[in-house]
This record gives sequence, C-alpha cells and structure tokens, in this order.
Amino acid sequence: MIAHDDYRIGERAPARIERPTDAAAVAALLRTCAADGAAVVAFGGGTMQAFGNTPARYDVALDMRGIAEVRQYDYREMTIGADAGMTVAAFTRVLGEHGQFVPLDVPNPEQATIGGVMAAGWVGPRRMVYGRPRDLLIGSAAALADGTIARAGGMVVKNVTGYDVGKLYVGSLGTLGIITRLNFKALPRAATMRLATAVIGDDIRDRVVAAIGSLAAEPSAALIIDGFGEEPRVVVLIEGSDATVDRTTRDLRSALGRAGVAETTLLDGDAAERAFARIIDGYTAVVAERTITVRDAGLPSTVWERAQRALAAGAETIADLRTGDLIARFSAVEPLRTLLPRAVTIAGAPGLRAQTDAWGATPSTIAQMRSMKARFDPTGVLAPGRFVGGI
Repeated sequence: MIAHDDYRIGERAPARIERPTDAAAVAALLRTCAADGAAVVAFGGGTMQAFGNTPARYDVALDMRGIAEVRQYDYREMTIGADAGMTVAAFTRVLGEHGQFVPLDVPNPEQATIGGVMAAGWVGPRRMVYGRPRDLLIGSAAALADGTIARAGGMVVKNVTGYDVGKLYVGSLGTLGIITRLNFKALPRAATMRLATAVIGDDIRDRVVAAIGSLAAEPSAALIIDGFGEEPRVVVLIEGSDATVDRTTRDLRSALGRAGVAETTLLDGDAAERAFARIIDGYTAVVAERTITVRDAGLPSTVWERAQRALAAGAETIADLRTGDLIARFSAVEPLRTLLPRAVTIAGAPGLRAQTDAWGATPSTIAQMRSMKARFDPTGVLAPGRFVGGI
C-alpha cells in the first residue's frame, strides 16, 4: 500500500487517496468533493509535482494510474487516443510498433503519465521541429469540478471550429479540470537518429554557439550543458534520412572543428535515443537537498547570454540553442529570482521551493486567469493555490 507521504506536495499530504478505474468514477468523485468542499489534487507518476506551488488545501489525492488504456489507435490515419493515466513509456511503445511517435520528450517516461505531462504543460527540446505536445492534441476529455465530463475535439485532425477548449487544460496543472483522455496526431519516426557530443572548454564556448547557429541544416536539438552531472559539453541531435543525417554530421564536425573542438563523439539509433533521454531525465533530477531547478523561457538569440549570467552566479545550466529555454540549477533562491524573475520552477528540494513562487513574476493576464478559474471551479476544489497567482 502506498503511504500518504508518497503523495506529499511541499509540506502537505492528503487526508485520503482515491484510485478511480474509469472516467465516470473520476467525475463522481469530483462531484462529491465539490459538495463536501474537499480539495483534490490529481496525481500521476509524481514526476512533475514540483511544477506548482504547494496547494492551499489538500484533502484528496486522485491517483490516475488506474485509468491507463489505449482507447483508439488508427495507425493508418496516425491518430491515437489513450487514458490520461497511461505512462509515457507505455504510450511510446505502442506507437513504436508502427514506426510512429508523439514527441513528448519528458523526464522519467517510465513513471510520467501522459495526463500529467499535459497538465504540467511540459515542452521538450525537439519542439522547434515537431511542435509542442499541445500542437498535436486533437481531442480530450476532462472531468470538471461539478462532476460533468467535458469533451473537446475528436479523433480526426481537422475537427475543431471556434475555441479549442481542450487546450485550456494543457498547462493548467489540474486547476480547471482533471484530464481523463487525450487524443493525438502521431508522427512518423525519423529513419535515422544521431547524437553528437563534444567536450568544450571555457575559451571556445562562444565560438561553439556561433558554429551551431551557422549550420545550413538545423538539428532537432542543440544544447550547451555545464554541470548537471557532466563536464561542459555541446550536445546536438540530428534526425532524418540517412543522407540528411550524414550530410548534417559532416557540416557539424567541420563547424565545431573550426571553433576549436578537438573531437566529436557520435551515437546512432537506440544508443543515441537512450543518451538523449538521460539528458532530459537530468532536467528535473534533484541531486541535493539544497538545489532548485528552473526553466527560463526566452529567445534563442538570448539564451547563451542568460546562461552566462547564471553560470557567473554559480548555477549549473543547460542552454537550449534551438528553443531558447534555459534550464538552470541553483543552490539558493536569491540569485535565481534576481537573474531570472520569470523562470518557472521544475524541480528542487522542498525547503528551497517553499521560499519562492514556483511561477515567478505574476503575469499581466492574472485577472483573466482568475475569471477562468472561477467559471470552471467556483468552489475552489481543484488544486487550490497550485497555479499562477495562487489560483
């Protein structure tokens, strides 16, 4: 039996745990909780619970892992619908049997659930090539606070007119509704995947960044990693046909060589995929009791400048040269909020997370966000206080 402390968020643990086995049970539970005024937090694999603030109230943990089946999969049309409690790894394996995938690119896919990933609004490093997970979302179902099940979209790609309501739940951290099902447009897997890595010194990092930017064919991902359990290095993921990958590899090696890189290591196929997955796992790894990790969104043209400021303050960093994301791990909150006031917390020791708002500076749209919360959850039973501005 799983202990209540395994569902702890910050200093709070739930009074009870519920494990529904279908969407109707989720809806019925929410109806009862709304009547009783009991606060509910949805729980999947627990890999992204650091994304929000500690809930203001936390009576019921709603473990969604008992709802974990593929409901529809038409590999010819490349569409798939699955329960929110299905793990990302299981979901990926089903798609892989037909040479397809949905690029969720999440840490710890064996534990993370697709519903949790979407509720947290996770976006991976390959989104400049394949789009964000929400861009591939074509339908959803969610249990609302009043016990109704709201459905949006369907199982075909062009099925939405007017507002795409299903996307409201993406990134809302379970504060508007509990996602029970997700339908995606799948993509064909690339014929070849290659990961190029090279150790880089302080004296050539600026040149390496410029070299990546000069490539004729843009890679699927390009990261400059300093720390996170690794010596300083550049990581470049290349995907496509055999000819495209070989040509881009030659261009990359030449560009890095001109920048002063002595040696580039190449991994292909499954080895490349495993190595890239380990890097993503590191994004949210809690490596010490005194670290906090954030994601700072911005332009690709400014990410290296932001990374340099964070490094000067003693942080470890992953600078994403394609998306502009900066993943930064600090050992104290003060330099974090001074340097990156709008950064969003994605991992860290509970003591440090409690010292800062997980969402950074409050956005100018907070009034509209509060209004939306009031419409969807008027009694405030869905993860109260977890979202931006204490929503």
